Amino acid sequence: MSTVVSRSKRTRHPHDDAPDTAGDLERLATLPDGPEREHLQQEIVRAWMPMAYRLAYRYRNRSESLEDLQQVAALGLVKAVDRYDPARGCAFESYAVPTIVGELRRHFRDNLWDLHVPRRVQELRNKVRASRRELGLTLDRRSPTVAQIAEHSGLSEEDVQLGMEALESYRTLSLDSPYPHVEDAFTRADTLGDFDAGYDRVIYRESVKPRLRRLPERERRILYLRFFCDMSQSRIAAEVGISQMHVSRLISSTCRRIRREVEAETAAVSADEAPTPAHDRHR
Repeated sequence: MSTVVSRSKRTRHPHDDAPDTAGDLERLATLPDGPEREHLQQEIVRAWMPMAYRLAYRYRNRSESLEDLQQVAALGLVKAVDRYDPARGCAFESYAVPTIVGELRRHFRDNLWDLHVPRRVQELRNKVRASRRELGLTLDRRSPTVAQIAEHSGLSEEDVQLGMEALESYRTLSLDSPYPHVEDAFTRADTLGDFDAGYDRVIYRESVKPRLRRLPERERRILYLRFFCDMSQSRIAAEVGISQMHVSRLISSTCRRIRREVEAETAAVSADEAPTPAHDRHR
């Protein structure tokens, strides 16, 4: 007798937390929308909740809280109860488990990637990761090559490389995180460039230079004495032999003219580089 009992325990269905709700599910399928249907649906969901939580527990070590995973699994269970059709002949458990697992995987795919990665690339990442793990057991701890992963997974080498790049996209690193094996707390932010105003000065100088060459001798000399020799307007007036007021007017008018010419040229270049509208290209 004890032998029979022991054998019975070993051959039980793997989902031991599956309640017998076949009758309730059949009745639910016949009820119209309303309070009675909602109440029965809630009762069925509560009965199957332990199984949903068990499925969520499988994913507990993936940087997501168990409570959040249980909520996602419960949502998948609600969908399964609402969509299940007993007339198809399959057990509810056979329909509910893939539905709940699919909801959990969708949650990881859509919400837990630090970088947005297309679904196809996520699937390539999973295949590459599984192939690397399986090949690592047979290659004496050597990392498999791209060609070996491609042959094992049935993917092209281009897809393998794309999947390997996605392996590093699930979690990003903070710019404040230090580089490994580097002293003095050298962080990744230390490698980023900063704005250099010197580039703008080079552009301005090269834009103004040809226009300065075209100025009359007196105006060019006045600007030279004012901006390169740092002479006052009164000293320039004495040097050139005109009044200080005249020097002031010449400096102001010359600078305004050069600025207008530079801005007009910049606007013309920007207009030439702008894309042509589609209706103009077909004329």
